[in-house]
Amino acid sequence: MPEAPATEADPEPGLAAAGLRWHPRLGQSTLSGPLLRLAADCDRAFLILAGAFGAQEEQHPAAVSAELLHRLDYFSSFPHQATFPATLEGDEDNLAAFATDPFGQAGVRLARLAPVRAVLTPAACYHIYAAREGVELAGPAYVTTVATCFRREAAVEPLVRQWAFRMREVVCAGTAAEVRQFLARARELADRLCRELSLPITWETATDSFFRPLTNPKFLLQKVAPTKEEAVFGGRVAIGSVNLHHDHIGSAFRITRAGGAAHTGCLAFGLERWLYALSSRYGEDPASWPAVAAAASRAVAAGNRA
Repeated sequence: MPEAPATEADPEPGLAAAGLRWHPRLGQSTLSGPLLRLAADCDRAFLILAGAFGAQEEQHPAAVSAELLHRLDYFSSFPHQATFPATLEGDEDNLAAFATDPFGQAGVRLARLAPVRAVLTPAACYHIYAAREGVELAGPAYVTTVATCFRREAAVEPLVRQWAFRMREVVCAGTAAEVRQFLARARELADRLCRELSLPITWETATDSFFRPLTNPKFLLQKVAPTKEEAVFGGRVAIGSVNLHHDHIGSAFRITRAGGAAHTGCLAFGLERWLYALSSRYGEDPASWPAVAAAASRAVAAGNRA
């Protein structure tokens, strides 16, 4: 991967002591110790929310088919964010030319590349849709997965905006009514979790960072008919979102439900951003951090009673 732009933002000393190591030139972080344990607790909490829907858990590869993303117009909408796993053409002369002088001040000196057929996963849910291509759903499908995701950013910041980050998603595929019902409950549960943790958030209508947004029809459609709401912490950091895709993905992958293209929607959480929010709210001493999974259990129980 090429290097991400460096940033002046360094992790706070307390977070470094709690297990955060920041790699500014790569836009990535290493977690260990208490901070890694907090990340695991956050993911357990999100799994508890997923369990409220009986969501099936899946594990998928690190890369996703480029053809799959092409069908979803990803390259037209987000070319600035795509990260490609490039490989060299395998003929001996090409490999020998590369091996002779492979690295310089600007980085790796690439020789002739093989065709690129994959993209490092930009969002956890894409694999879920591909796994159900051509499937006729007998009822609404609820699925959850977690993935390391890659999105190239113009600037990076520890835990807040990283080139590589962890995302947990809960996906629903079904009729339009089933998906809207899922998203309403998903937002309610996410909101209850934040209240249990005394995390101040506001739900804000959002649009994705489209390439050339003013001329991109998908961006213009989101402005007219909003399909994404973000849970924003501290007025600037989205720690979760609910997303409505209508039947765009169901049509692209021939996923059907009740005689028509399935509608899809998802609830998404950025794990590193939750670490940022919790350490901002409760301080950098791990002894002061709350039990997140226990809070999720309370949130689900309260939601069931409502």
